Parts: sequence; C-alpha cells; structure tokens
Amino acid sequence: MPTVAATTLLERAGPKRSDAAWIAAHRAADNGRYMVFCNLKPVIVSGADRSSATLRWLSRAEVASLTLDDANALFLGLDRQSDIAHFAIAISEDKARTLPGAAEMLQPSVDLRTLAMQGILTPEEQSLAGQARALAQWHENCQCCGKCGAKTAANDGGWRRKCSGCGLDWFPRTDPVVIMLVTDGQRCILAHEHRYQNNMYSTLAGFLEPGEDIEHAVRREVLEETNIKVGRVAYHSSQPWPFPHSLMMGCIAYAETTDITIDPSEIAAARWFSREEALSMLEKRHPDGLTAPGRHAIAHILLKSFVEGKC
Repeated sequence: MPTVAATTLLERAGPKRSDAAWIAAHRAADNGRYMVFCNLKPVIVSGADRSSATLRWLSRAEVASLTLDDANALFLGLDRQSDIAHFAIAISEDKARTLPGAAEMLQPSVDLRTLAMQGILTPEEQSLAGQARALAQWHENCQCCGKCGAKTAANDGGWRRKCSGCGLDWFPRTDPVVIMLVTDGQRCILAHEHRYQNNMYSTLAGFLEPGEDIEHAVRREVLEETNIKVGRVAYHSSQPWPFPHSLMMGCIAYAETTDITIDPSEIAAARWFSREEALSMLEKRHPDGLTAPGRHAIAHILLKSFVEGKC
C-alpha cells in the first residue's frame, strides 16, 4: 500500500468524542502526547541528512512550556495498549517564532507531501499525520458558517464545529476523487499535468460531481481529458489523500477507443505506454528520463498492477 494510507496507529474512539468531560480529562492528563503543525507542516525529528524521520510528539508539560493553547487540540485517538490520548495542535509559523523554546522543540517542520515523496516516515506515522493535517486544514477553512456567516466553534474533540448564529453543525469534509488507469489490454494511458515536474507522467484523475457514481465520473473525466471512450470500469482500491482532504477511489478503466485528443486546459500531454515502458518509469530507468509517481501515491499502485499484468 502507499505510504499515505488509512491510519491504524491509534484507536479513534469515535463514540467517545461527544463526551466533553471525557475529552477534557484526556486533555488535562499529564501523559497526553501532542503533534504540532506549523503552517500545516508537521514537526519531525530527523538526522542531518534527513534519510529517516519520526514525528515529534510533545508532552503536556512541553506544550505548557511553549505556552501553546491546548483547549482546542484535535483529538486523534488512543494508543491501543496504553490508552494514552494523542492530539494535534496547528499554529502558524509566525506564531511559532514568538513562542519561548520553539527553536528547539518546533524545528524542523516539513511539508507532508515532501515527506511522503521522500518516504522517510513510517507508513503508520505518515498516515496519522495525514489524518491530522486534513482535520487541521478543515478547521482552518471552516471558521465561519457556510449558511449564515457567523463564527463556528470546535466541539467533539475537533470532529464537529457548531455555528454560533444559526446553530448548524459542520463536520469534517472528504472530497471524493476518481483516479483511473486507462488500458486497452496491452497499453495504458499516462498524462503529464501542467503542475508536474517536467518528466513525470501519472494516471488520470478528477473530482466526482453531484449526482454521479464512480463509473460515470471515470468515463466523463477520461473523455473530457483525452477523448477516449471507456466501457467497463473496475474498482481497484482507495487511498485517503490529505491535500487537502480527499479520498482517492482507484479504478481500472477499459478503453473502447484509442485515438487521444487532449484538453490542453486540463492536461499538458497524454499518450499510450507499453508495460515495459511503464515498468522502466517505475524503476527510474526510462531512456527519456520519464518518471511515474512514487509509492506514496495510489497512482503508483495502479500502474504497478498494470505492469504486473493484473489488469
């Protein structure tokens, strides 16, 4: 599986989140552990060469020494053996610069996508950081009610926000995305998006629209981006993607046509690749220097399935 996956490191304890006293007791406990994000970048512990890393977990005493406000710390879950509660606190980099002791305890903070691409965190820690980042960004974006515009306040350990005006409850959002490996049986389509580095190609992807099912979204996106008509669509696997808060639903799409005409507003280029060529990209030995997504992404898993003849 990708290094960003469904986190199983902690017990989420969902039924207990609405118990305000239970949450407060865990926030007050001396053995609580806190993950800190600066501008949505997790603070890590690593060597000088950054060849490996772990998340930096602060104790409640360290949080207090930094004068961080843990009143709205986001509850992530309980350790499965010890029941110790784990939380996340998100602050701005500007705020971090003003905190006493931050230079020692809140450095370095590294972009999570960069950590995923480098693969230097364990999959379990990478996934937990992804959960926390997605939740923190939702709080950052949901300060005001989308219905009446009044301020919202965090509840349920950070898993609900309530409007102070109309009383509407808001819950963390997840945006569904289809990501598909298009194949004609012997070849697959990979595309180069405008935002990619110059030599990278990946599978096609797009957001589901209201009223769509997965199959329709796959066929629509492929047709819009490449003018390829897709027939059968087979579900493959899924991946949470905390950039900012998506669920990638991986599919294999079987092409009924082969002539590609791209929409240049959507992608910069697209073409068919043989299994051997796709394998050379995964192994970083393509003669033209073309590359594919790393193992942090479900696109890598879909392409690997194609290379291995599983679709």
